[in-house]
Order: sequence, then structure tokens, then C-alpha cells
Amino acid sequence: ENFAATMTEAERSAWGRHFEWLHGLLAEGRLVLAGPTGGAVNTGIAIFEASDEEAAQRTITHDPVTREGHARGELRPFEVGLLRGRDG
Repeated sequence: ENFAATMTEAERSAWGRHFEWLHGLLAEGRLVLAGPTGGAVNTGIAIFEASDEEAAQRTITHDPVTREGHARGELRPFEVGLLRGRDG
């Protein structure tokens, strides 16, 4: 099933603004990567930089799709363990 085809106009609008919000984080130099995941459940991952957990939480409260109840956002701390080009 085509997810976009089943969305309401309000959902399409919110997801468009979600994409713009991510572009804003990218332009600020805070977004590392973002994109949808495959599989039966429609999910996505965004990795961004924040000075601390409080700043990260403030950042995700501005996401239109979660703020308007079209998706659930979940903040998870992440620490790089291995990175190509970086010594162990």
C-alpha cells in the first residue's frame, strides 16, 4: 500500500513541514542524517547534534508531525562506538 496515497491533506501538510523542519536542522549544521526505514511499520530515524538532553528534547518538540499528533517521536541518546576513518 502506498502510504502517501492514504494520507489526509492535514497529514500531507504536516509531513511536508516535517521535511522542511529537517532541512532547517541540516542548514544549521545540526542534522547528521535522516530518512525513512523499510519494513511493515512506517518509521524514520534522524540523528542530530544537541548540547545536552534538554536541548535535544526542545529540538524534537518543534517537529510538526509529532506536535500535531500524526506520528510519535522518541528521543534516544546515541554514542558513536565505531566510525569509519576514526581510530578505535
